[in-house]
Order: sequence, then C-alpha cells, then structure tokens
Amino acid sequence: MEDLLGAGAIIAELGSQGVGPLSPEAAAARACFTQTSDVSAAVAACSSGIELTRSGFADDVAVATELDASTIVPVLTDGAFSHSANAAPQPNL
Repeated sequence: MEDLLGAGAIIAELGSQGVGPLSPEAAAARACFTQTSDVSAAVAACSSGIELTRSGFADDVAVATELDASTIVPVLTDGAFSHSANAAPQPNL
C-alpha cells in the first residue's frame, strides 16, 4: 500500500509538470493516490502501518506520508547515498 501510494504521489507530481504519457501501471498508481482522501490514514491502517505502530513507530508512519517534506532526492552511487549524482560517495564506516 505505502509503495503504491508513494509511487502515485511522485507520478501525480510529475504529471502536473507535464511529464507523460503514463503507462497503465503509472496511471493506476496515480489514480490510487489522487483518489485516496487521507493517505496518512490509509497507510496507518494497512498491514505495514499497523505493524510499525504496534512496534512503537507510529511517528515514522506519519513522517513517511508527508508531502513535499524534502527538496533533495538521494542518489545511490557505489553503495552510498549522496545528494546528487556528482557528489563523491561517503566512505563506509
């Protein structure tokens, strides 16, 4: 559920910027996101959300459903995340 709605949120934003056309799968994910009236409640009520809440991580569920919470997209390069494709990877500690 959370992956479907997360993908739908990204696809909806890309669509609002004129990206397309969408594959049937992308269109379905966008429709699931845009037609879910309370995404946070839906994720909290799904099996993963319930499991996290029962394990004491309800705040993580809420944070995971925030929209526009960051302007940075991490890029995985050589096994390490960086802020851009040009940034040097950090050494593994």
